[in-house]
Amino acid sequence: MGQRMLDFAIPDTAQFGKVAVVMGGWSAEREVSLMSGQQVHEALLSAQVDAHIVDAKPDVVNVLVEAGFDRAFLILHGRGGEDGHVQGALELAGMPYTGSDLLGCALAMDKHRSKTLCMANGVPTADYAIVNSAEEALSSARSIGYPVVIKPTQEGSSIGVSMVNTEDQTVAAYEKARQYGQVMIERRLMGLEVTAAILGDRCLPLVSMKAAGEFYDYNAKYVAEDTVYTCPAELSNELVEVIQAHALNAFSSLGCSGWGRVDFMLDEQQQPYFIECNTAPGMTSHSLVPMAAKANGIGFAELCLQILKHSLTCEVPA
Repeated sequence: MGQRMLDFAIPDTAQFGKVAVVMGGWSAEREVSLMSGQQVHEALLSAQVDAHIVDAKPDVVNVLVEAGFDRAFLILHGRGGEDGHVQGALELAGMPYTGSDLLGCALAMDKHRSKTLCMANGVPTADYAIVNSAEEALSSARSIGYPVVIKPTQEGSSIGVSMVNTEDQTVAAYEKARQYGQVMIERRLMGLEVTAAILGDRCLPLVSMKAAGEFYDYNAKYVAEDTVYTCPAELSNELVEVIQAHALNAFSSLGCSGWGRVDFMLDEQQQPYFIECNTAPGMTSHSLVPMAAKANGIGFAELCLQILKHSLTCEVPA
């Protein structure tokens, strides 16, 4: 409601040269990345871009350099690809790429540090604690107050996440999250989940999500057909403006650029709270950034071109 259309110039595809669509990788989100990458590749080909699939291994940057690619469209999700590692290697190799740089990716991937920075810059976040044992998990959950969310600090796609309503669920949820590294406990917000896609320096129309299950988990994101999406989200103009302002503030505070997605939860009083920032969001048939772009009149191929266009201004060493 009240979310205005944004205009983006369609770039000349010849200027991109030979483009690697870097997908797959070795994170827990590999399968999602492969789905995203296939669709991006097909879209770029349809727009006459000289695009090629590259399934990332740890030596991916050497592969790109040796094959003579001019730039990389990064659609890696999770650790090893969305956390700054590949971005840093590409910068050392002098190869332009899409999305945020090393620092922006590393900060956004770390839920603890991203929440800390966002709080410091006036973006509201839910109460949380970092815990290192089952005993700390129990103590922090009692202090925050049930229900809580227990999650890894450096995974995406809801991997390792549990909704915990009672004390007797806490230890099992902690052990589940601990398989993926550092663990965060966060106050659970019971309102609507809303996401803000960012393209360049502007917000696209907001999307709200309602899963048929307990929460918007991996299955609801990528498999289920009964998740309800609304775009533009049915919120007041004033609330839309507040959320979009918080999204741009969070994106900037974390040093992100190019494109991304900032997720929020509303509480019972419709107050928005920052949850996380994604620097390489999903680009599948169920994904939220393409949905927001479509609501703004931007087709999938044009969206991919706009994301790739950012690599033309990517500053890398000569």
